Order: sequence, then C-alpha cells, then structure tokens
Amino acid sequence: MLEVSIDGKRIRAEKDEFILKVAKREGIVIPTLCHHHAIAGLGSCRLCMVEIDEGTGRKVVASCVYPLKGTCEILTKSEKIIRLRRGIISMLRDRAPQDPYLQQLCTEYSVPQSQRYVLPPNLTCVLCGRCAAACAALGNGAIATVGRGTAKKVSTPYDTGSADCIGCGACAQVCPVNAIECIETKDTRTLWNKTFKLIPCEQCGVPFTTKEALDVVREKTFSSTHSNLALCPDCKRKEVLLTPVRF
Repeated sequence: MLEVSIDGKRIRAEKDEFILKVAKREGIVIPTLCHHHAIAGLGSCRLCMVEIDEGTGRKVVASCVYPLKGTCEILTKSEKIIRLRRGIISMLRDRAPQDPYLQQLCTEYSVPQSQRYVLPPNLTCVLCGRCAAACAALGNGAIATVGRGTAKKVSTPYDTGSADCIGCGACAQVCPVNAIECIETKDTRTLWNKTFKLIPCEQCGVPFTTKEALDVVREKTFSSTHSNLALCPDCKRKEVLLTPVRF
C-alpha cells in the first residue's frame, strides 16, 4: 500500500492504481469525458488532468491512465490545472455545444460562451474515442477516426455501410454526447448507414439485438448453445434473480 496526498488529503492506495480511480473512491471530483468503467483508459479528452509531484517536481498527467508508483502529492484544482481545463472545456464545448455536461462544466469553470473555433456544421463528436474502443472490444472494429484537423471525425470507411458493422449499438450506448445516430423501429436498427433486422428475445419475444451481433458474441464466448445469449437484458436479469444459490 502507498500513502499519497490528493489536494492535501492523505489517502491509502495500492501500487499501480490509477489516480482517477483512487480519487473517485475518496469522493474527490475530477471531471472526465472519455473515461468509462467498462473501457480501458483512453486519456484522450484530457479533462482529468492533474498535477503530480513524485519528488522530482510537478508535472501534468492524465489521471485516468496514470498509475501510482510511490508516495506523491497530487493537485486536482491548482491554478495551472484550472487554466488548462478551462481551455479544454472550451474546445470540447465548441464541438458539442448542446451537451448538458459540457454546459455544466462551462458554468463551473466560468468558460466564456463565445465560440473559439470554426467547425463543420452539425458537428457533435468530441473525439473521445469511447465508441471506437467499444466497437473494437465488443464488435468488429468497424469504426475509426477519419479526416484531419477540425474535420476529423469517427466514421466507417468512406462513410458507407461497413461490412464489419454488426449493429450491436455499443458505440451509441457509450457515446458521452449522444453524437451517434441509432434509429430503431419495432424490428429494425439503422446505424452507420446500414439497416439491421432485430431478432426477438427467446423468452419475452421483444426484439433486442441483431443476428450479426449475436453471432459475434457466440464466437467470442466460444458458445453456440448457451441459453443466456438469446435473452434480452431484462430477461437475463430475471433469470439471474430466479437462479437458486447453492452453498
């Protein structure tokens, strides 16, 4: 165990724990956008930057991907961090001006409402990387960042329906600013310019996923017969609750 200081508070932490994880456990608020508990640290939005002194002077690091190695002093709200964070919030707000969380941060950090950058119209993506990471982990890696400069975005190759997309919808679910359009009807799902037929839950009959997504899950779990795979999330939870516990 290590003893570290975060904003003057003495805290016990394990070696190699990420700063953000320790801070969250202690109720210390560090703003994040790209961080998601189900996805490995990305460190792309830089909102979670903090100052750390490990005995060789202060430096700025992304707390979501910086592991603790020894005794240190961490500052999450120093004058330098506030100044840097204010600039980052302004840039992210320009890319997703209607996002409630970014508007909240603008108020909290007194960010001017004037737009600093000229961006393509209707742009909402903040390039946090969550969607591409989720697609790589749960899907087939069908999306990635494309383009350069202010026109950089996440998309499929040539903005067309990708043969690799399985329509699982994980990308839309993890997007922090609702930038990914996922349109569902009673039995279809349209995502990334491709329409999929939804298959029904074997227990309740409610359409919930695509055949392509279910096939990939079966392949990744090495199971073609596992009864849980063809159940919607609600029925899976009910099945778990009704399963007797043996001691």
